[in-house]
Amino acid sequence: MNTRVQSLIGIARRAGKIASGDAQIEAMVKKRKGSLLIIAEDAHGAQKKYVQWAKDISLPVFIAGTKLELGSSIGLSPRSAVLILDQGFAKAILLARS
Repeated sequence: MNTRVQSLIGIARRAGKIASGDAQIEAMVKKRKGSLLIIAEDAHGAQKKYVQWAKDISLPVFIAGTKLELGSSIGLSPRSAVLILDQGFAKAILLARS
């Protein structure tokens, strides 16, 4: 995961525009909220769990980085997945990923 993506995820967290952790993500996905789901490459359980749910509600999925990188980008412990709730942040992250 490049530093630009990590920075954008951190800014989104400080703006209160993310959900992280299984319980929060599961609740938001069930409510059909969220603009981008970011899953760590080394989180195979999370990939199996969330990818199908995301397809069902047409939620873009971005698989990148490790749990440690994802957690450190939001200033928390290692995270398997992060849900971006804001459309603007989601577009910026998708543009910055390459």
